[in-house]
Amino acid sequence: MSTNTETVQRYLDGFRTGDHERILSCLTDDIEWTVVGAFHLVGKQAYDQAIDGGPEFDGPPELEVVRMVEQDDVVMAELTGAARRVDGTVMLMSMAEVFVMRDGLIAERRAWVVDVSEGNAPPSR
Repeated sequence: MSTNTETVQRYLDGFRTGDHERILSCLTDDIEWTVVGAFHLVGKQAYDQAIDGGPEFDGPPELEVVRMVEQDDVVMAELTGAARRVDGTVMLMSMAEVFVMRDGLIAERRAWVVDVSEGNAPPSR
């Protein structure tokens, strides 16, 4: 496994446990995070404030890597996941993630998140 892929794996492990310190240790200071159609932010402080998913979510998400590929300094991942909302409902997700790496750290993260909670099952492996 390459350094870049190891960093992304460590980052995802941090996200699964809500470990802000672990997540932030995987990022460059000038990190850019875009969830297409939802938000764009820049910098570790803004990132730290957005990690928990906002006031409508309760606890860290469950994330499963379906596949991960790497080319040069870009790691792409297909994920499925579930996030518990404060009202007790669960958002099921299918995600595509692009991690642009710099010196073994994540410099940019672009995510496409599709809510599949309404009876649309995520694709199988």
